[in-house]
Amino acid sequence: MNLDKLKIALQYALPKHAVSRLVGKLAAAEAGALTTTLIKLFIKQYKIDMSEALHEDPAHYKTFNEFFTRPLKPGIRPLAEEASIVAHPVDGAISQLGDVVDGQVIQAKGHDYSLQTLLGGKESDVAPYLGGKFATIYLAPKDYHRIHMPLDGTLKKMIYVPGDLFSVNPLTAQNVPNLFARNERVVAIFDTEIGPLAMVLVGATIVASIETIWAGTVTPPAGKDVFSWDYPAEGDNAVKLKKGDEMGRFKLGSTVILAWGEDKADFLANQLPETVTRMGTPFATIRD
Repeated sequence: MNLDKLKIALQYALPKHAVSRLVGKLAAAEAGALTTTLIKLFIKQYKIDMSEALHEDPAHYKTFNEFFTRPLKPGIRPLAEEASIVAHPVDGAISQLGDVVDGQVIQAKGHDYSLQTLLGGKESDVAPYLGGKFATIYLAPKDYHRIHMPLDGTLKKMIYVPGDLFSVNPLTAQNVPNLFARNERVVAIFDTEIGPLAMVLVGATIVASIETIWAGTVTPPAGKDVFSWDYPAEGDNAVKLKKGDEMGRFKLGSTVILAWGEDKADFLANQLPETVTRMGTPFATIRD
């Protein structure tokens, strides 16, 4: 068995939820000098550019989670403010992007999966995206882990889908069928100028939690049930976000998947698999 096959086999055997819960507790612990040492080792291992961080000194962060979800210095990610531009929501790298064909999207070469399953299983939730576009962006450990709006939107619905916690790195995406549609995830559906926009925050091994700015940490009761929440378009409970506003964050790394409807917006020609992304930069152009 070669090393890659061994890595995949170990993921199937690993008690991923138990390991992730344990790591989550450790990442949330205020362990003083030990926390600072771990952060310094992490910075060195993943060659993290701390000059971009609002707080450059590793000792500033009381927990590893604080460090991992660190804010950036103001203005360090200029926003493509043109009304015709869909902006990148995260720092990361494009895994795949393209058309939603017969309700399927590409995970990796030789692996497609169901967008309906990804979004929680309801035909009514997937219908607006059939024939539309999708994009998958992978956030590596070195990346900035806050997620921002690619354009103005009003939250319509949030869906929590329980699932596994496989790693979402490129090796796993190439070898585990239906990876993103089998992992735990949070789906946020927004009304926007290009119609319904789905933003899917996919969990992964040792991801301690997924947060949104309107619900905090999304942790429904354990089990196999899908949970959903509807949100009003107006009033005190409405969630309205501008392009560039933070909408969520990962505590440890993962993947974001976007989907929008047919004939709404087109990816720029320079946006290809493996392209490095920076939050706020141009991603797609809105059709007239």
